[in-house]
Amino acid sequence: MNVLICDDSGFARKQLARALPAPWQITLHQAANGLEGVEQILMGHGDLVFLDLTMPEMDGYGVLETLKREGLRNKVIVVSGDIQPEAHARVMALGALDFIKKPAAPEMLRELLERHGLWQADTAPTPAVVPSAASPHAIAPIQFTPELRDVYQELANVAMGQAANLLAQLLDAFVVLPIPNVNVLEVSELHMALSAAAESDTLSAVCQGFIGAGIAGEALILFHDASFQDLARLMNHQGALDHGAELELLMDTANVLIGAFLRGYANQLDTPFSQGHPVVLGQHRSIQDLIQTNQSRWRRTLAIEINYRIQGYAVQCDLLLLFTEDSIATMNHKIMHML
Repeated sequence: MNVLICDDSGFARKQLARALPAPWQITLHQAANGLEGVEQILMGHGDLVFLDLTMPEMDGYGVLETLKREGLRNKVIVVSGDIQPEAHARVMALGALDFIKKPAAPEMLRELLERHGLWQADTAPTPAVVPSAASPHAIAPIQFTPELRDVYQELANVAMGQAANLLAQLLDAFVVLPIPNVNVLEVSELHMALSAAAESDTLSAVCQGFIGAGIAGEALILFHDASFQDLARLMNHQGALDHGAELELLMDTANVLIGAFLRGYANQLDTPFSQGHPVVLGQHRSIQDLIQTNQSRWRRTLAIEINYRIQGYAVQCDLLLLFTEDSIATMNHKIMHML
């Protein structure tokens, strides 16, 4: 059997390959985005496809839509950090065989493969991995290499999906997820990144510090002011949308996104975080004003940026995780232990 793992993260592909049953007679192929995945499938490399949803070029939904449109009957198991019920329903409607959340545990995969008649415990040798341009390389333990950035991006992807699932339940809506943006930034670059994230909108911002076992930083929510009207409708807010009501909506959203993201991120690193009290940095202010007022807070940092949008509504907010420079070495060490 030809098995294809289609995921933009080399770390996620390696994780999934290791979780597959060892005694399984397959040839394993890899693709780094949906377009590559479709090409591999057309080459006959995808009798069974493990498919991520959030990818560049073409996402997982696009791959499933292409297979359905072309009448291709490849078996597809979606493996995604986006665990919203609507995401599950969408992929099943598009013909996916099953859906499991990241990271996939070996025992869960074995049970799923057995249930669908794709693997039995007495099958023969280990998989032959076909190298590809998408295959991961050795990871340096100290420098922030592109390979390490890929791992951080995948950790953020899983945590992002857990936070989106809670927000979707709170709002009874579908949260559109991006590919997380991960970079080590000097303070001037961070200011530019903040400006780019907010564009010309006025914002309300909340930050919350966190710390745990050599890792520390701040989570920052930038909430676009144009979002308040639709957010109030989604939360069934009654009465006037005054300053106090907007603050309540802002804090509710921040608590869900920051808390769920940090829990998901900490669980993967096996490092629980203690969270400080959330602090409102400003309401209805320009991003430049926010930066000017709070610039002493931010130094060289590892920044993870995620833009959340609510499908069908004008609701948009940016979540930035800003880890201190000293935290990077600790997290790199934990990542090397995971690998």
